[in-house]
Amino acid sequence: MKVFCGIDWAESHHDVALVDEAGELLAKRRIGDNAAGYRLLLELLAEYGDSPTAPIPVAIETSHGLLVATLRTAGRKVFAINPLAVSRYRDRHSVSRKKSDPGDALVLANILRTDLHAHRPLPADSDQARALTVLARAQQDAVWNRQQIGNQLRSLLREYYPAALDAFQGKEGGLARPDARAVLAVAPTPARAARLSLNQLRAALKRAGRVRGIDSEAGRLRDIFRAEYAHQPTPVEDAFGQQLLALLKQFDAACQAGDDLAEAVDACFRAHPDAGILLSFPGLGVQLAARVLAEIGDDRERFADARSLKAYSGSAPITRASGKKHYVGRRFIKNNRLMHAGYLWAFASLKASPGAHAHYKRRREHGDWHAAAQRNLLNRFLGQLHHCLQKRVHYDERHAFTSPLSPDLAAAA
Repeated sequence: MKVFCGIDWAESHHDVALVDEAGELLAKRRIGDNAAGYRLLLELLAEYGDSPTAPIPVAIETSHGLLVATLRTAGRKVFAINPLAVSRYRDRHSVSRKKSDPGDALVLANILRTDLHAHRPLPADSDQARALTVLARAQQDAVWNRQQIGNQLRSLLREYYPAALDAFQGKEGGLARPDARAVLAVAPTPARAARLSLNQLRAALKRAGRVRGIDSEAGRLRDIFRAEYAHQPTPVEDAFGQQLLALLKQFDAACQAGDDLAEAVDACFRAHPDAGILLSFPGLGVQLAARVLAEIGDDRERFADARSLKAYSGSAPITRASGKKHYVGRRFIKNNRLMHAGYLWAFASLKASPGAHAHYKRRREHGDWHAAAQRNLLNRFLGQLHHCLQKRVHYDERHAFTSPLSPDLAAAA
């Protein structure tokens, strides 16, 4: 007898339903979100025939958490069903469109009973790949958070402290530079900055870790801070200074978190067997390659072919045809993190790969906008990446882009 399990996930408890292949409800149970509840769930599954050789498939509306980790320990297939899809299936079982947690668990079980072939289980990635996913996403979130706080800091400085923007905004790293944060910490207002001596500026730069050009940089900063600028009234300027110091604490923490996570990603990624293959591609450094690997995983059976990987990333176009209307455009349902990394990858490859540059140039001449040409280039790279990962070979520029290059690109190659 085939048995299917559905679990309606909640924060404090979960509703479980088991059905057979005829749709008959075999059991239903509410378990707690704790170790005792998970043990009760595994005992319930075992009671109805669950075993390491023939595990019962489980449908649930989430792909993460301790409950999912517990279910995946024995190699069980876990299907993460989109809640929007569950709401559509609910209409098949309830005309009144009523919603209940036990009812949703039953709906999830019936989804596997009737349409198991139409849903994909969670990928069987290695623990190392899943750990990399956690670190890479955390590092990406830290970078986005750092950028967001940096934008707030820039907007605040525009209100009362334009000298600070003139001093640091034009340099690589901008306000996120350690020396910029160190100087702003000792001079949060224009009045205090104008009173800084060369020795004080040198000391701030040294605390930030600068070892070269300290004297020249201190002189440049003193000239900028003592130049003529418009000022807020003194009480207002001091209030802005207090706000700046509070924001700087958040900014320092965000910058430190990004750096620490980048080191952790570097160590975890280099230890993965696929690291060498990804780093052989032009435009991929350690952090960017780690993000790509984190999103595609290392389950070789996850994507049946390169087209599946391209569709998952959103680089492959989608066709919408109805009646006389026919439209080919970009995908909106995709892995947004992978697509974000893909844009950076395609852009960085333009200087690192003559073939990629020529391909991008042909797409622009064909009429594509910049973003469309980048998506097309990423689409090609993902096909090559799928081939290299399946065959366990490194990227080869001579085989990747076989179209003839223009004379200037050929000379560069």
